[in-house]
Amino acid sequence: MNLTLVFFIIAAYLIGSLSFAVIVSRVMGLADPRSYGSNNPGATNVLRSGNKKAAALTLLGDALKGWVAVFAAQQFAPIAGVSAGLPFDQLIAAVALAVTIGHMWPVFFQFKGGKGVATAAGILLALNGWLGLATLGIWLFVAKGLKISSLSAICAAIAAPFLCWLFLPVPAYLAAVIAISLLLIVRHKQNILGLLSGKEGKIGDKA
Repeated sequence: MNLTLVFFIIAAYLIGSLSFAVIVSRVMGLADPRSYGSNNPGATNVLRSGNKKAAALTLLGDALKGWVAVFAAQQFAPIAGVSAGLPFDQLIAAVALAVTIGHMWPVFFQFKGGKGVATAAGILLALNGWLGLATLGIWLFVAKGLKISSLSAICAAIAAPFLCWLFLPVPAYLAAVIAISLLLIVRHKQNILGLLSGKEGKIGDKA
């Protein structure tokens, strides 16, 4: 069980380390998203380049890797001898946390990663569809009303543990969602300072 857990955690971390903001930008001949705007390799910052297609591909890729890491673990863990129940839940929770850490501190990109919003969305959708949709709904509601991506992400992160308790009240998953939410909020430290000073940019602002 220990070796199996280590394997899945490493695999999830490596999947998370695929920074689609950087990969898509390189393929499409755009500037490195870590060199302009917020310097964050994420879809919102890629959008500041003016290329909506690149931003959409970044969003899709980052969300998909979170979903794939968790879904693959859910499917292959039983084949690897991990039975349903507590050990299975702990493994899936560990994978969810590992892919998040990989996105935030990617080994392939000098450990300079994104803030984890899209990846967290993919993770939540894989854990439980209603949990993922409800959290996305909160993000969209705030984003539509205020047009501030960071505030939308922070609100969704705060709500996610409560939604997990409602839709997926499993201790291991709840602990993972709390940890991911805390990491996401910490990664938005500069955005929080910008919000408090009234200088936070809005969705679609140019770099």
